[in-house]
Amino acid sequence: MNPKRVLVAYGSKHGATRGVADEIGRTLQADGFEAVVLPADTVSDVSGYDGVVLGGALNAGHWNSKARRCVRRNAEQLRHRPVWLFSSGPVGSSAEQHDIPPVPGVARRMKKLGAREHITFGGAVTAETPGRISRSLVRHGNGGDFRNPERIQEWAHHIGTELGTTR
Repeated sequence: MNPKRVLVAYGSKHGATRGVADEIGRTLQADGFEAVVLPADTVSDVSGYDGVVLGGALNAGHWNSKARRCVRRNAEQLRHRPVWLFSSGPVGSSAEQHDIPPVPGVARRMKKLGAREHITFGGAVTAETPGRISRSLVRHGNGGDFRNPERIQEWAHHIGTELGTTR
């Protein structure tokens, strides 16, 4: 029997969301799935996957444009398979302390796609993150890496469990 194929796609400007997607992919692979992790802007066909996990970085209350375009390009195919969405972005521990609802644009996409759920993970802004705002955050002591690998793995196991029960 072939393992179920899962696409984990991410939209990120500076790469913090890629770290979340990589962790999800590694966890699903450890659970016996064939997980493929790709940048959202390279995804043109999701028909070969049994499930899709799509994430985007949050910036000023908006989901990454690459993730949004990926949804538009693949909307019809995404409606016919299980989809989970995630966001990455709060530079702080708020995502660890309580569930953060999806921003309005992501909530609309969830409804259109019939996505199973959404989760928000902490983001990362470090000295290596390019950009004037990032440098300012780090300089004022407000940067850091707030991605929690255990929480990401727990959610990926949850996805694997749901996928294991779908046809």
